[in-house]
Amino acid sequence: MQAATESTASTIAQMLQQAMSEHGAGRFDAAAPLYEQVLARVPEQSDALHLLGVLQAQRGLHEQGAALIARAIAANPGEAMFHNNLGNVCVERSRFDEAEAHYVHAIELDPGRLDALNNLGVLLGRRGKPEGAEKLLLKVIELAPDFADARQNLANHYLREGRLGDAVQQCFDGLIVAPRSAALRRILGLAYSTMGMKDEAIAVYRAWLEAEPGNPLAEFHLGACTGDDVPERAPDAYVARVFDSFAASFDAKLADLSYQAPALVAAAVARHAGAPAQELDLLDAGCGTGLCGPLLAPWACRLAGVDLSEGMLRKAVARAVYDELVCGELVAFLRTRPAAWDLIVSADTLCYFGALEGFAAAAFAALRGNGLLVFTVEAHDDADAAPDYRLQEHGRYSHRRRYVETVLRSAGLAPVELQAVVLRMEAGKPVDGWLVSARAAAAH
Repeated sequence: MQAATESTASTIAQMLQQAMSEHGAGRFDAAAPLYEQVLARVPEQSDALHLLGVLQAQRGLHEQGAALIARAIAANPGEAMFHNNLGNVCVERSRFDEAEAHYVHAIELDPGRLDALNNLGVLLGRRGKPEGAEKLLLKVIELAPDFADARQNLANHYLREGRLGDAVQQCFDGLIVAPRSAALRRILGLAYSTMGMKDEAIAVYRAWLEAEPGNPLAEFHLGACTGDDVPERAPDAYVARVFDSFAASFDAKLADLSYQAPALVAAAVARHAGAPAQELDLLDAGCGTGLCGPLLAPWACRLAGVDLSEGMLRKAVARAVYDELVCGELVAFLRTRPAAWDLIVSADTLCYFGALEGFAAAAFAALRGNGLLVFTVEAHDDADAAPDYRLQEHGRYSHRRRYVETVLRSAGLAPVELQAVVLRMEAGKPVDGWLVSARAAAAH
């Protein structure tokens, strides 16, 4: 009897180890059944419950993930890691009070738990508690000077607070122990640019390229600083890499920035597309994690999204509002779907385009009848000497109002509304933009 029990325990341990190996390699479809097999034998096996919950959350199934991790906590309430990860899932669900309580509980169980301290520090910053955030992140760094994520989070915190010198210092200190950290290099370059120290920012990006030749982030930001060889739009490799890298925290990061683009686009649709009747074929061009999806669904009989980032699309799938999601470049996608859409929207995506002619022509061809196009771009002054578009040092393009209007008309799109708006906050300052609505000619 004892031998049989030991054999069962050994089998479960092997299955769990195999599941963790598959999970760690990103093979979720292989890992999930293995966790489920463990739970079929031992329904309250806390490690399997916890890890399956984490996996489901990574798939975007946050409610299922939270329920599984809660069962793991019920089975093993003293495990700090479980509380920390349930806090992470609560953040993804925008349940910030619950997230804070779980992080605090994790720290109570294990006062030296670095990930929980770090996560709570980031959350407090997002919740408008900068002193508490700074205190916790400094504590993490004191306990673990080589914890690059904490350095990055503290540098970002200082950047948002406008404490640019402190942001620079954290990047310097962090790069000593993590010299290959792309995030710290990016923040350092951005801080220098914001301070008007262009030569120092250029030196950061050149050193980055020396360490990592061909890195698309370093190449693009260097071009933004120098003004040399500026492309007409951000390269696909740059966009995919940037957004894949923070897909998991994208929605929460945008909440930090008082991000307005989806709500602004939805309000423009409400003004110009009539009462919602679920009768339009609708495309969300550059859909990201799908923040626009639930806002647009009342107008759509068919709602599709296209985006370059597979990581972002995995999050969009979980919203369960899109009928079709495609990984691809949006202009190329539009060209494959002539006269397919009654409404095309693009929220905060065309800031990665300088020249808009290709997009406007593709959107015109993809709209049917007098279809509606609604999008946002970032704005710069409309003085006669201003360029049509400008690559800003933070890596996004801004556009002149008259250029946007000219491009639309040249493509056969009649501007209906072009409104000055604030799209987000960044480094404590508003990011100005244009909210644009246009209609295609009825006969095209």
